[in-house]
Order: sequence, then structure tokens, then C-alpha cells
Amino acid sequence: MTRSTRRGVRRRAVGALAAVGIIVLSGTVGGLGVPFAGASSHREAPLIAGDPAVDNTDVYAFVSPDKPDTVTIIANWFGLQEPNGGPNFYPWATEANYDINIDNDGNGKPDISYRVTFTNDDRRGAGTFLYNNGPVTDLNDENLLFRQNYTLSVSHGANDWRPIVHGQAAPSYTGSASIPDYAPLRQQATHALPGGGSVYVGAAEDPFFLDLRVFDLLYGGNLSEVGTDTLAGYNVNTVVLQVPRRDLALRGDPVRNPVIGVWSDTERRSLQLSPGAATAVGEAVQVSRLGNPLVNEVVMPVGLKDAFNGLSPSKDATIPEVVARVTDPELAKLIQSVYQVPAPAAPRNDLVEIFLTGIAKKAPTLDGSAPPIQADLNSQVLNADVDPKAFQPSEMLRLNMSVPPTPQPNRLGVLGADLQGFPNGRRLADDVVDIAVQAMEGAAQTGKLVDALAAGDKVDANDVAFSNVFPYVALPSRGKAGSSVAGAGPSNNAGPAAGGTKPAAAQQDDGGVPVLPIAAGGVGASAALVAGGWLWLRRRRAAGLNTPLSGLDTPPSE
Repeated sequence: MTRSTRRGVRRRAVGALAAVGIIVLSGTVGGLGVPFAGASSHREAPLIAGDPAVDNTDVYAFVSPDKPDTVTIIANWFGLQEPNGGPNFYPWATEANYDINIDNDGNGKPDISYRVTFTNDDRRGAGTFLYNNGPVTDLNDENLLFRQNYTLSVSHGANDWRPIVHGQAAPSYTGSASIPDYAPLRQQATHALPGGGSVYVGAAEDPFFLDLRVFDLLYGGNLSEVGTDTLAGYNVNTVVLQVPRRDLALRGDPVRNPVIGVWSDTERRSLQLSPGAATAVGEAVQVSRLGNPLVNEVVMPVGLKDAFNGLSPSKDATIPEVVARVTDPELAKLIQSVYQVPAPAAPRNDLVEIFLTGIAKKAPTLDGSAPPIQADLNSQVLNADVDPKAFQPSEMLRLNMSVPPTPQPNRLGVLGADLQGFPNGRRLADDVVDIAVQAMEGAAQTGKLVDALAAGDKVDANDVAFSNVFPYVALPSRGKAGSSVAGAGPSNNAGPAAGGTKPAAAQQDDGGVPVLPIAAGGVGASAALVAGGWLWLRRRRAAGLNTPLSGLDTPPSE
């Protein structure tokens, strides 16, 4: 093998491994935030791996493309579902609380929370093992023998839960003979929220796309295992909330206070087991959480994974063992030793800003130094009514609600000069894996993209189209042995919800906090984003299209 050939092989290896590493690193800030690796957060810790019904998998948050005065939050649980998984399929747990949390003042604690709880209506008894005994065409079909009803409640940070919606969840998808068309069931399971907005509870095709074989000795040990969407054909349980921006913003004012933080968690009561029975006892305890993708899965060592799942975001930066895994990540050193790609010097304050504090010129840092990414994007400190002294670094998915939907979304988000994309929130079609690829080698600090990392995992889009209207997620998949999705519906894989492939011109927010075309993506992804943003800014300047840097700290009027 010639020297040039070896160099080419090494560069390709670096690219793939970097994708892996970045993935892992992406989002390691302070022990959190990794946009890649597994199915985002499927089976990421020893305890939750044995309790999939309450396992948070992914969280998405974006300004609704067809209703820009609202924000859509999608939280998924119970990953890796196949329609062949009978006879019990994939019920929601009845002794659990499924929560979606919003922090709008930056203290790492929920200011608004939405909780979904379930009860069973099981009509099978001792008469049959079947989930349904004939084709199911609507939620009230007598052939549907197992049903789950839910209550959606809201709290404003004081455990003051108030029910706002009661409904029936759409069932697990059990196959084309049992459910010939899932679309009518999804429509029936969608309900209006009082005061505006909508909620859907039921099954959906898993929207996360990536090659998950990173865990097979880093893509097979020789980078031969890339280019396959590992999650194609699998479904998840999902809660999709569409809520007016005013309901989420601090003091109900999305103009003065446009930035929110979002995460989901699950609380479960203990089960007392006896022969043939399990009884819920005691108080509910948090057993799973998720903000940025893949944080726990690929950043936390095994000894910290279960503890991290039970941690409140407000405690993230107070645990030295967790912070150390982010500021001096193991993966960067591994990539350097194996592929000779130099690891950026520790401490990785760029990752801290991207995942623990959000990106802002005045974002607080763990060591008191100036934030390395000097731009304003998505930290709660940008909210006019936030008390900086009460701000607490914490891992969550942060969204600047004042950044308008992009007419032509770019799958690389901020890295592709599309400020509405990841890590400023997360849209369904944001390619968080490829975004994260550049972060591992500190692209955010250098302002230069690493060519060797460009290939990523070679999975650039979901295997099926997303819908361009609420609830946006695709209908459940027919499974590995089936084809496409279970029914038809309005969709457009190049639409706003899915994210396009053409680069979109960076924008300045037309209301609230102005943002700079920098990048941020899960802690490794974010770095990449930043690099891409700065390169875009440099090109604009070279072309005489200077982006004004003055006045970025003063929110304009809407």
C-alpha cells in the first residue's frame, strides 16, 4: 500500500471514527448532551434497559413551520418496537408519569411541565390472547380489545397539576391485517388544547436516523458498517405537543423572553412482585431523562448512568465526576491514540457553552473564563427578565423561539447556516450525527471544518417521509419485514418539518433576541455547528456582505 493510499484510508477512518466520537462527545458538556450514537437514548443505562416502557428515547423542539406562533415538542419513549412484537406489544406504563418540562428562567428547574398518565381498558380477560380479534378501523372499534386512556395535566413549577385533556391513545401498530390504515386512528387520538394548540398520544415511526453500529467496535472495527439506518422499520410511543409560544415563555412574553430549555423525564413507582402479579407501591421516582440526544448513552461511564437518569438538570454541573467526563472527554483521547487526530486541549469550555449554558456572549462558565463562542443564540441569559445570578448550568435542549421557521431547511442546522436547526432546538430531519462529527476536534474553537470528518455515518435522512402538518412524525412503520408506513397521510420529506437539503441563508431573528450564524449542536455537534457558522460568516465578509456585530446584546422589538 502506497503512502498516499494509507493516508486516504486513514482520513476515511478518521471521518467515520470521528463521527462516532463526536457523537459521543457531542453533548458531553458537564456530563450531558450527545447528539448521536444509539437510537439517541434507547437502552442507555443498565436499569432502564430492563424497563423499556418508561425509557425516554428522543426529544425534539422547534417553532411549528405551519403555525409559527406555536412551538412543537415531541417526546418519545419505548424504542425499537416492531409490529411483530405480540401478543402484548408496547403499552404505556400505568404506574408512571411521563413528563415534558420547560425551563424559561435558566435555573435548571421546570417552570412549566406537561404530564401524561395512563389507565388500561383491557377487554380480553380469560377469553383470548389477541390484542384485537379483527381489523381495527377506529378507536371505538369493538375489535380493539386492549385500549389505553390518558390524562394530560399541566403544572407551573409548584406541583400544582391540573388536568386539561382526557383522551384515548392510539394503539400499538400490530400489522396490516389488524390495522389496515393507522391514519384515522391517529386523527382520532389528536385533541385540541384549551387556549390553543394540540396533543397527539400514540405510536409513530421512530424519527431518529443514524447507523447505530458504532457499538460494534466502532463501526465494525474497520469502518465497514456505515450507511444503514439502523432504526428503519422500528416504532416508538410518542407524545406530540403543540403549544402557543406565550404559554412557554417567561412571564408569557416570547418577545422579551424567547429562549426556553426542554427535557423529558419519566417517574415510576416501585413494583412489588408476587406470583402472577405486580403491585405499584410507594412514591414515584425519576428513572429516565432526556434533553440533548445521546448524552447518557455515550458520555457517562457505566457507573454513573443510572444516577444520571435520576438527576435533576439543576444538579448537573455540581457533580465533579460528571463535569470531568465533559471538560476532558475520553473519546477525544481515544480518537487521537487510534487515528492520530489531535484532541483539543482541555478544559473543553466550548462544549460547556454548547450544552450546559446555551450559547451567549454573557453565558456563565464553570471556571469563570469568558465563553469561547462569542455570539448570542440560545441561552436563557438572553431573556430580558432572567436574573443572571439565579442561572444554573444544566443539560437540556435549548430553543430560541424567536428564530422563524426556515423556508428551505438545511439538514445540518446551524452548521448549514440554518439557525432554526440543531442545536437551536431540534427538528425531525436535523442530521444530528453529521452535525456532531465536526465537534470532536474542536471546530467551534478553530473556526475550521475538518475535511476528514465530512462523511459522517452516511445516513443523511429518515427512511420514510415526515408529515408537513401536525403531528409531523410519520405513521408507524410496518416493520423490518413489511414496507413503508402503516397508511397514507400528507407528507413531504423536503418540507419544513423534515428539513431540506439545500443550504439556507442565515437569518437574523425578526423579534426577540438576534442571533449570529454560529453553530452549536450536541456537545460535539455544537462545536461543528459553530465552525460552520463562522466559516459562513467569513464568506459573507469576503463577499462584502458583512453581518453587523454591534447591538447583538439588545433585543429588537418584534
